[in-house]
Amino acid sequence: MEKFLKLKKILGLILAPLLAFGIYLLPLELNDKAHIVFSILVFNIIFWLFEVIPLSMTALLGISIAVMLGVVSVKEAFKSLGHPIVLLFIGSFLLATSMSKYGLDRRIALNILSKDIFLKSPFRIIIGFSIIAYFLSFWISNTATTAILLPLSLGIIIILKKTNIGNFDKFTVFLLLSIAYSSSIGGATTLVGTPTNLVGAGFLEELGYDVNFVNWFLYAFPITFLTYLFFLAYIKLYIKNKNYSFQDVKALISGEKDKLPKINRGEINTIIAFSFAVIFWVLPGILNILGMEDLYKFFKSHLPEGLVAILSAILLFILPADNGKNTLDSNDLKGLDWDTILLFGGGIALGQLIMKTGLAEYIGNKVSSVVSPENIILFILILILSMVFLTEISSNTATVLTFVPILIGILKELNTNAFFIIFGVIIAGSFAFMLPIATPPNAIVYGSRLIPLKTMVKVGLILNVIGAIIITCMVVIYSS
Repeated sequence: MEKFLKLKKILGLILAPLLAFGIYLLPLELNDKAHIVFSILVFNIIFWLFEVIPLSMTALLGISIAVMLGVVSVKEAFKSLGHPIVLLFIGSFLLATSMSKYGLDRRIALNILSKDIFLKSPFRIIIGFSIIAYFLSFWISNTATTAILLPLSLGIIIILKKTNIGNFDKFTVFLLLSIAYSSSIGGATTLVGTPTNLVGAGFLEELGYDVNFVNWFLYAFPITFLTYLFFLAYIKLYIKNKNYSFQDVKALISGEKDKLPKINRGEINTIIAFSFAVIFWVLPGILNILGMEDLYKFFKSHLPEGLVAILSAILLFILPADNGKNTLDSNDLKGLDWDTILLFGGGIALGQLIMKTGLAEYIGNKVSSVVSPENIILFILILILSMVFLTEISSNTATVLTFVPILIGILKELNTNAFFIIFGVIIAGSFAFMLPIATPPNAIVYGSRLIPLKTMVKVGLILNVIGAIIITCMVVIYSS
């Protein structure tokens, strides 16, 4: 495997400059800057696909080349590192860090799972775990959500293995898949649930669309919840209740819950900061719905989502915990996901160049010449399916960063409602369920060695297609 990865990097290192130079030599109807950006885009795509260097470094390398070749000034190129979306990611990441540091996420999970309603049957256990995964990933990363729930699920699997329940192997597979898939589906529901949402929101705001916490949730929730319900219905076909030991499972969950310490000051402070963030993320959207335009504009300009996230995080560095230290300290900053932050900055900058130099318009013109308004629904479905299957083999964040600016150019040429189509494509970036490499949650549960690869591919393929159809249908409904 290590040899394969090394060869893959070498191949990418050779292909990227060759293809980029080849693109530059083509006699395309582009201005010089757009032609250079096209070459850089191809270079970046190859580096991302072959993972030659970390994704973030590829993004920064691409924009650095653009500066060196005179496409953009260094100040203009790197100002996106201070984009409000980057602030929103940093703040929400620190909130999630505090939640994990003091065990608030585990406390929430165990308190929900300990309810008898979720322990009465194998299928209800799956519902319990999947509900927690779905809703918890609204607020913390789908990776962290899966990592929290996996040990608890493995404990239940060990207990039920002794009781010889019917369809035990299928129960095991679907319990683990429900955690991974529900985490990914749930993460797409809120603006802060996954980096792809934040990246996409950044591009939508660049186009002048008003993107806030409430309107994102109102459009995303029907899509993700319908997909989640379909997955549960699919599982129900395979899970039976034979020889089920309710008392043993209840004892396991109750035992884990009893081990929880008394709620501490760190958890209380996290709840305070988190409540502050949610209130001021949601309030502007509610004011807008109620028609209070002046108040809405005030909060939108004076307390935008990124600033709210940063202020909430700063609050955690001020409020004291039980140990005499502040709830978060400088050590917690070391855990920031700098790879994603830098990928945001470099990727958004490249996306802006694709649009500003006219490259997006050029590609849009070429694509729109073969797409007519009569087959727009088929076009949307192809876009959604393309995003879903592309993210099976490449980073969803990098794919959105590359795909969306080009899509913007296409939609401008088609004179169609760009917002909802772009929104659907962004959501599709979180709907990769087939392969272990597609998402961290997939990789985590596959690492348990309890899920056959062919089963993950089969179930994931079905959910990929159904998810794409649901997204397409909702995009068409929203657009009309």
